[in-house]
Amino acid sequence: MGRPSGFAYESQAGTTVHITHHGRHATTLQGDRAARFLGEVTGAADPQLVMARWTGNYKRGNERTARNHPRNRG
Repeated sequence: MGRPSGFAYESQAGTTVHITHHGRHATTLQGDRAARFLGEVTGAADPQLVMARWTGNYKRGNERTARNHPRNRG
């Protein structure tokens, strides 16, 4: 499983955070959620992983299992 990359965030007045992935809008956080995100991302060893987790855009490790399930075989 690769490391997430391509995420960026922009904070506006400390109350709104816009997160993008490869230049495209991924999510917007406001209020308390934005403050919690900023606190977590500034102290993180890997901010890319934090942004991937907050956007829900990260691999969970079960993609191969799901692809091989009889229901998904086409």
